[in-house]
Parts: sequence; C-alpha cells; structure tokens
Amino acid sequence: MQTTFIVHVEDQPGVLTRVTSLVRRRGFNIESLTVGRTERRGISRMTIVMDVDAAAVARIEANLYKLVHVITVENVTPLPSVFRDLAMIKVAATEASRGAIMQLVDVFRARVVDVSPDSLVIETTGTEDKIDGLVEMLKPYGVLEMARTGRVAMSRGAGVQVAAAATLRAVRDDELPLDSGISCSV
Repeated sequence: MQTTFIVHVEDQPGVLTRVTSLVRRRGFNIESLTVGRTERRGISRMTIVMDVDAAAVARIEANLYKLVHVITVENVTPLPSVFRDLAMIKVAATEASRGAIMQLVDVFRARVVDVSPDSLVIETTGTEDKIDGLVEMLKPYGVLEMARTGRVAMSRGAGVQVAAAATLRAVRDDELPLDSGISCSV
C-alpha cells in the first residue's frame, strides 16, 4: 500500500543521505521524496512516499526516530490530508495549435508561465492523476520536456501534533520556563 510519511528534520548536512540510506538498507524503494524549508528556521520537512505493507510502516517509523537529526515522523496516509504535486511541462506550440493548448490549460486549471515562438511552458499543481491526465492530453502536440516534484502532503485541520509541535518549538528555541519540569545537564 502506498504510504506517505512527513518527517521533520534538523537542517544539517547529510540528513537526507541518512534518511534515504536507512530506507534503502531495509530494502524499500522511495517512490517520491520532497524536501523543503518549514515555517521554523533550521527545520526541514521531508515528504516520503513508499509502497510498503502495514507491518513495515511501524518499523520504518521507529527506525526513522532512531536517527539523531529526526524530530518528528508522521504517517499521514490514514489521516484526512491534502496531497499535491507540481509539474512544469514544455510543449511544442505552433500558431495553429496554441489556441487548443491554451484551452486544455484552462480546463485543467493550469497556467502558462512562459511563451516562446515554438513552445509553451505550463505549470500545474494537483494530484498525480490530474497531472498525468494533462500530460496525456498534451502528448499529441509534442511534450518537449517535463519536470515534476514529488508529492507534498499536509494533514487537514490543526492536527494531532499541535501540542507536540509547541513543545518542540519551545525546546528548540530555549524558551521553556524554569518550572517546566524538564531537566537538562551539560
């Protein structure tokens, strides 16, 4: 079953390699991987999509938590979530075909981001199926080049990790009050 993990990690060199190596060593294939900054400085967000069975999901999550720079791991597959991909598609466009291509772009709620005498660059976001559908419709005109991101996911609503995230922010920002009940030694 296709499983989507959201993993928050410290923005440190080598973290991506450690995460992907862990998955590789366990014999799983990553179908999609996106990494980017978050609203918190120094923390990156990975969205990892793998085709794994239910027993492997718990093992992967537990093993990810063992990595030093991993902060949180969330399997958003069973949760109400929003999933999106981004694609940029360069398609051959003559004067005669430009109008038909523009109509397709409108139908798929995409947009043209670059126009040249012999091609158009189209940007679209949506589910994998929507993007695949647009690509199929553009193939007769001549798809010259395509770049796609992997899946990006976010659970709907405030989520179950709001309290954990607030504590994490306080720990990361050294803002815990003196009577927080957490002790540290150096």
